[in-house]
Parts: sequence; C-alpha cells; structure tokens
Amino acid sequence: MCGLLRCSLISPILSDADCEKITAVLLKSRTGEFDLESILFLKLRGLGIHDLGCIGECMSLEKLDLSGNNISSLAPLASLRLLSVLGLSANRISNLEPLRSCESLQHLNLAGNIISSIESLHCLQPLRKLENIRLKDNTYNYSNPVCRNSSYRNIVLEMFPNIKVLDGERVVGRGSELYQLCKDIDDTIKAGLYKNGQLVEHPDCKPWVEDNYWEIKRSNNAIIEEAYKQFNDVLHECRLLNNRATHVISQTERSMSLKKQPKHYAI
Repeated sequence: MCGLLRCSLISPILSDADCEKITAVLLKSRTGEFDLESILFLKLRGLGIHDLGCIGECMSLEKLDLSGNNISSLAPLASLRLLSVLGLSANRISNLEPLRSCESLQHLNLAGNIISSIESLHCLQPLRKLENIRLKDNTYNYSNPVCRNSSYRNIVLEMFPNIKVLDGERVVGRGSELYQLCKDIDDTIKAGLYKNGQLVEHPDCKPWVEDNYWEIKRSNNAIIEEAYKQFNDVLHECRLLNNRATHVISQTERSMSLKKQPKHYAI
C-alpha cells in the first residue's frame, strides 16, 4: 500500500519544459491512449516543442496540429503515411523533404515559417492528394520569405495542378469564379474610392436601385394568393396552439408548486 502511495505521489507532472520534446508520456497524457498507434487526432499547439521525438510511432495519425512551436526538423513525420491534415504554422521550418512520404496529405498549413525558395516546395509535388496549401495567413500576419516572389502564386498553381485552395483562397471548383469576381469588384471599388492615398468623396452618388426594389411583391396569380392564405391560416393555428400550451404549462407549474408547499398543523 505504501509503495502504491509513493508511486502516486512521485508520478510525473508535465510542465512546459517537459513539452520541449514529444515523448510517449506526453502523447498518452494528451490523448488518454495507452498505445501510440491508436492515436488518430493530436493537437499540440503552443507548447514550445522543438523536438518531435517519438511522434513517428503514431502510425495511425490522421490529423496533427503542431502550430505555434519551435520546430525546425520534420524528420519524424516521414513515417506518417495516413496523415491527411497537418498544421505547422508559426514554427522555424525551412526543409519540407520529410513530408514527401506523407502520401495521404490533403491539407497543409505552413504559414509563418522560413521557407525561402520555390525549390523547397518541389518535394511536395508527389503528393497527389494535396489540395489545400497555406504559406501565408493575412489574419495572423504569417508568411514565408518565398511569398515575396511576385510570381509566387502562379508558380505554385503550376506546380500543383490538383490544388483547390491556396493561402485560404479557393482557386478551382464551386465558388472560385464567384470569389474571383467579388475580389475584382472589391479591388475596383477600392481603387475608385482613393486618389493619391486620400479618400475621394462623391456627394452626387445615387443608389443603384429604387428604395422599394428589394420588397417582396405579391403576385396576382390565384395559386400564389391561395398559398399565402393557407400559410397565414396555418400560422394562426400555430399561434393558438402555442397560447394553449403556454396556459397548460402555467397551470401545471402552479399546481406543482402548491403540492410542494409544506403543510402546517395546529396543535
């Protein structure tokens, strides 16, 4: 009994220092799994990790978030063949070569690292399932040196013909044309609002449409009129039912409160 008590008292307590390297103890404490190969999802954000340690033993891992750490080497990730979502933003990564073996990878976030050249991305080309890549994130002001290249976007799209989303912007598929159209309109409007860096006022601006343009106009069609009438009738019945239900609930609550009142006896 004393031995068990002593073991419980000296059981390891994980601190920030313990998290600098990924260990089996850290992984098991975070997931509750006894077997590393049973771990499917793992979130290790902002723990100060710089050594991925035994992460490669999580062979069944599908989603991994390592954002906001001090990671520079991705070597242990090479064995994660089932990994489909990988978050590595805000680290110190420059070499992506180990990711070449992550054949199931679909979503990859690398914003906020030190990837300096287009050549560094060549190792990702064999990943046929890769459809979402992020190298910069304007929301958090994350980027990579490679993003400063004026042709960066066009080159990346040529390198990865199957990509659907780049830096959070959809480039193919449903919605991409609408997104680009809205972006072009927005850019045009902004260009027209400013002149020499100053906001230009347009006092004579008029609305595009009349004030009542967006109001729903009732049709003269008899079928639609009948539908309106039926809908209003149903709505009226719903209101009556709601009032009845409220009344019944009120009466029930009142009767229950009376039953709960203590009885007083005169002696």
